[in-house]
Amino acid sequence: MDGTGETFGNVFGTVEELGSRARELALRRPDRCAVRQVGTSRLGAPLVLLTVGHGPRDVLVVAGAHANEPVGGVTALELARRLSAGPQPPERAGARWHFLLCLDPDGARRNEGWLRGPYNDLARYHRHSFRPHFAGQPEWLPAPGTPALPETRALLDLLDELRPVLQCSLHGVDIGGSWVQLTREVPGLAGPLAASAAARGIPLELGPFDAFYWPSRERGVFLMPGPDGRERHGVLPDDNAHSHSTWFHPHGHGTVTAVIEVPMWADDRVADEGTAYERTLHGISARLRDQSAELAALLASVRPVLPARSPLLEPLDEYLTHADGIADLWDPDVARDSRGRDLPPLPPLNTARLASLDIAGQRVTLRAAGLLCQLLDGGDGPGPARDTVRRLVADWCGPYAARVRPVPVAAQVAHQADTVLAVFDRLAPHAVPPPQARSAIEDA
Repeated sequence: MDGTGETFGNVFGTVEELGSRARELALRRPDRCAVRQVGTSRLGAPLVLLTVGHGPRDVLVVAGAHANEPVGGVTALELARRLSAGPQPPERAGARWHFLLCLDPDGARRNEGWLRGPYNDLARYHRHSFRPHFAGQPEWLPAPGTPALPETRALLDLLDELRPVLQCSLHGVDIGGSWVQLTREVPGLAGPLAASAAARGIPLELGPFDAFYWPSRERGVFLMPGPDGRERHGVLPDDNAHSHSTWFHPHGHGTVTAVIEVPMWADDRVADEGTAYERTLHGISARLRDQSAELAALLASVRPVLPARSPLLEPLDEYLTHADGIADLWDPDVARDSRGRDLPPLPPLNTARLASLDIAGQRVTLRAAGLLCQLLDGGDGPGPARDTVRRLVADWCGPYAARVRPVPVAAQVAHQADTVLAVFDRLAPHAVPPPQARSAIEDA
């Protein structure tokens, strides 16, 4: 972006750049745009909200909920640029769009080591990528009796203030394809989703691990279980988190939440509905067990020289704690988990679903290895251990580097922005504005 509202091009924006460009847009179009602070992060960073437009219906777009997924902030600014540029189609008239530019600015700053690219180096990305442990991710509601994170509290307050007809949560996956998760059905979304993805060379992910058991009545579109529904994995810290999250928090207001995923690297296997071979699951499970055991042994050898508590160590321990449970879930020879509970059967497999499991399993150990790299690079860890974990990251990325292709940032942003508008356009005729909702521009 050059300060006049255009997109960043083919690079991601930092937290500071996102806020700066939002304020520039508000200065250029004070008749249509306003910026305000809606809270602060755990480390005191401002949570910046950009509002565009006027009218009785409110839409909230949330970016940066996961610290290692920077595409959403750039998408939010691209949407703001489009919506402030001039007259809008009738279905978009009468709406105020609110863009929360980065929900986790503290975590986002920890990703700046890879943020500028190059984006064709998977190993470099994983050596610098950071994502907090589950309880530190602000889209999830806290456990009973636990205070909400300040970022979570700010988002909940904003949802209660606006009561939006639509909430869009913008996410980015490292390897795979694009898909949409919905809290309520939005018929007719599959067509524009597929057209936009095809125009940018992005595959639709037809069996993503995040939505592995959820119904899909349209290709690439998945319906979350309701607020009282349960996930069927049963082994992960975020199982059932969707139903106890900021996605379902405004459900009683009639809000539809859409979670929109786009990949940084495309893997065409995730769109292949061809025959899958169940025996491959044994290899995926065995690889996950073997790699996590290797990392656990390496971590144990260096733990005495690591800080007792660290934002890097918490998610690393979490990944390694749950790796065997994930492997058991996928292994056809394992019928019960470590607590003796029957494991749920996997849905019918095809190449797309098997590829998603393959990617998800490798993602666990790559993220863990990348965090261990950062711990050893930033402290007094022994040189041989540091060299070993860097080699592991390179070796484990190798098979994917030969198979996947980088998706240009501009293509990720354009597809995600188009999908947000497609959801709203199909929802708008049925959306009834809540009378309590107020405009941030009117309040400013």
